Formats: sequence, C-alpha cells, structure tokens
Amino acid sequence: MTQDGPRADGPDQGDGEHPDPEPARARRHTPAPHAEPTPHDPPADDPSTAPFDPPPGAGTGRFGPPGRPLRRNSFLLGFTGALGVLSAYTLYLGVRNAAGILVLVLIALFLAIGLNPAVARLRKWGLPHGLAVTVVALTVVLLLCGGVVALVPPIVTQSGQFLEQLPHLVQDLRRNETVNDLVERYDLVQRVQGAVNAETVSRALGGVLGGAQLIFGTIFRILTVLVLTIYFLAYFNRLRALGYALVPRSRRERVQLIGDEILAKVGAYMVGALSIAVLAGLSTFIFALIVGLAYPIALAVVVAVTDLIPQIGATLGAVIVSLVGFATDLSAGIACVVFFLVYQQVENYLIYPKVMRRSVQVNEVAALLAALLGVALIGVVGALIAIPTVAAIQLILREVVLPRQQSR
Repeated sequence: MTQDGPRADGPDQGDGEHPDPEPARARRHTPAPHAEPTPHDPPADDPSTAPFDPPPGAGTGRFGPPGRPLRRNSFLLGFTGALGVLSAYTLYLGVRNAAGILVLVLIALFLAIGLNPAVARLRKWGLPHGLAVTVVALTVVLLLCGGVVALVPPIVTQSGQFLEQLPHLVQDLRRNETVNDLVERYDLVQRVQGAVNAETVSRALGGVLGGAQLIFGTIFRILTVLVLTIYFLAYFNRLRALGYALVPRSRRERVQLIGDEILAKVGAYMVGALSIAVLAGLSTFIFALIVGLAYPIALAVVVAVTDLIPQIGATLGAVIVSLVGFATDLSAGIACVVFFLVYQQVENYLIYPKVMRRSVQVNEVAALLAALLGVALIGVVGALIAIPTVAAIQLILREVVLPRQQSR
C-alpha cells in the first residue's frame, strides 16, 4: 500500500531518507540568550506593567472599557484633600448665604408635619389624598386671612396709639417712688421720647423705601412658607418614602418605625403648642376687657405669640402686659401680676401636662437648654423647634444608642 502523504505520527519518510534528529533536538534544548535588563526597563513584578483586566460585569459600553485605577501618590492625595476642603468651604458659604431661605423651608416643613395628621384623618374618612390636602390648605388660608382681617387693623391702630401714649405712660409710672428713682437715674423719659418720635422711627425703618421693603418682605416670607407647606403636604408620603429608601434594607423597618414615631411626636407637639398659645391669648383678652386695659387685642396677640416660646415666652408676655397695667393704674398692674401668676401655675401644672402627656415627654433641664441654644442659633424659630428636637433625640437615645451600649 502506498502512502499518499506523510504519516501523522512520524517524520516524512516518502523519500526513504532519515533526517538527522540531532539538529532539531539541539534547537529545542538550546537556551535563548539572556538579555541584560536596561536601566529603563521596569521590574518584572511591577503592577503597572501587568495587563489590566476590567472587573467582572464592567462592559465596554459606547465609550470603551474602564481604564486602570489611578495610583496613589502624594500629589493626588494632596490635591484630593485640598479639593475636599474647598468643597466644604463652598458648602459653608452656600448655607450661610441661603440661611434665610433655609429657615423658611424649616418652618414650612414643621408646619407640614403638624398638619399631616389632619390630612391622614380626612383620608381615613374616605377623601382622596389630593382633596384632603386641598381641604387642609384652604382651611389654613381662610384662617390666616380671617386672622389678618380681624387682627391687623386694630393691632396697627392700637399699636400706633400705644407708641404715641408711651411717653405719657412713662410719666405716669413716675408717680411710684421706686419707679421714679429708676427713671431719674437712667433718664428713661428722654430716651423713650427720643425713641418713639417720627424721625427716629423713620430712620430705623430706613425711610419710606425701607418700610415698604419690610412690609413686602414679610408678605413674601409668609407666602413662601404657605406655598412650601402646601407642597410638603402634597408630597409628604413620597418624601418620607424617599428618606426611608436611603436607609439599608436590613435596617429600614426599624428606622421607619422610629421615624414615624418622631414625626408623630413633632406633629402632636405643634398642635398642642398652638392650642395652649390660643388659650393663653384668649384668656388675656378676656382679662384685659374685665380690668379695662387699653389695647386688649394687641396684648392678647403678644401673649399668644410669646407663649409659643418654650420656658421663657409666657413670662415675657406677662411682663409686657403687667407693665401696661401699671402704666394704666396701680390696681390694674397688681391685678395683672396676680392674674398671670395664677394662670401660669394652672397652665404649667394642669393644661400643659394634659396636652403634652401623650405627645412628648421632655426633661425640663434639657428643654430649657434646647430653647436657649435654639434662640442663640436661629432665633425664635429655634426656640419653637427645640422641644420636638429634644424629644426626637431622647427617642433615638432610648431606642438605639442605649440598647447598643448595653449589649456591648
């Protein structure tokens, strides 16, 4: 049998010759000449010369595969640190410049948290979410408009009269020997007369333009808070769900339970604080009518607003009304002092505990410190949010921090 081609298991034997296998063997075993490394060649174990494979799952995409990670060096670390410092300083400047807007957003957020229980109650009654938000928003707007129509004209009129009569009221106070001694020692009459004349008030307001800017600025802030509150109410559930979605799923359920409890406490505190403030203002108005004090509506509004400030607000309102009472008549001033002493005891030990017992339970020392810090940081708004903030911190400490420390 003839072979048409070479065998698969041996050399070509078609011509009957046997080639010498030694040269091939020599070629196979002859080592390659060793090349001396040059100073510019990287070492064999240098990771920068190793081929880079993209991580699993990283597709090339339309812009190609990702490149090699940047090597850490002193320049890159310094540049990254400087960039971080610059970003932090830029953020600080942005927060400082936008502090006024951020305060308005904070007020609107707390109002939305306080009004959300009303929206939830309407939804339980069968109203759709949009209709429930509309009903609550319209109620707030109507109450605000009614309060402006009912309170602003008499407040402006009576406040103007009060400023006009203030020097005479100070002179009437001089009938008291102790007060007269203080007035003469510190020259209060001339200071008050100089402080309430038209030129001083105009200079303080910056003229007509400054007064108009103050009025329109206040209106703009009120409208901004109102619009933001409505938006927060409309998207309250979505914002809350988004906040919980940022938490890892393994801890999301516990965070949601604690967060809902905090929101409930904040809302209950706001409703309770507003109720107590309205009751204080109404009581002051009735007392002013009975005693015959001047400017009863203005005094009632002052007491209601100051009563919203924790710990010190009620005392501040009582001092203002009592000074007006002493300026009117000695017996009226004594009646004011007695009334507020009795009313504050009733409010502190009967009304306030019953209203706040089921909502927030805050330590008195912690509440006082929080109110002082809040006033120092962001003014009256800080005092208003101090109590619910302390209640939230206490809840987190009791449910998260202390059990974790106990288990270690």
